Amino acid sequence: MSMTIEQARELMHEWTESPALRVHMECVAACMGAYASNLEPGETDRWIVAGLLHDFDYEKHPDASEHPTVGVAHLASLGVDEAIRAAILGHAPYTGVARESAMAKTLFAVDELSGFIVACAKVRPEGVETLQAKSVRKKLKDKSFAAAVSREDIAEGIEDMRGLVKPADDEAFASEHIQFCIDAIRAERERLGV
Repeated sequence: MSMTIEQARELMHEWTESPALRVHMECVAACMGAYASNLEPGETDRWIVAGLLHDFDYEKHPDASEHPTVGVAHLASLGVDEAIRAAILGHAPYTGVARESAMAKTLFAVDELSGFIVACAKVRPEGVETLQAKSVRKKLKDKSFAAAVSREDIAEGIEDMRGLVKPADDEAFASEHIQFCIDAIRAERERLGV
């Protein structure tokens, strides 16, 4: 069975009450959709579904012994395809599930970064509207800012994406990836309130 974006959003809302966590999943989904259109055209909806559902069980099952495995088991019971389930498992390194597909690598690469971009937008009067990669990179160096965000995961995600998109300029790629995600979130800013 192929889950639609609308069904995924409904399931996410059913399991998640926190507005902030819902916005996080929507931001990840926005980045996933933008990357899918470049990396796997025709699979955009599936990538968005993975983004919308990657943390849908977190509010009810925040412990690493349950998240995201409880949610993935529920998705399996609904017939959600293996690629989406594997990507969701792979976004949490402690599951031990390797990130092999482009979808899985991208989900990991945009997850922590999306949260960090939203944190950066929240301290700006104009939000994400004028946010640039340079500002995000500067904030990444400040370990006290959004301290819960794993800088190591962001760096590892950038390396995963570098292998997928094979940039012409390796030095500029981190900024390009960050700006790509900013732009994807910016495109949805009014709906998301970011």
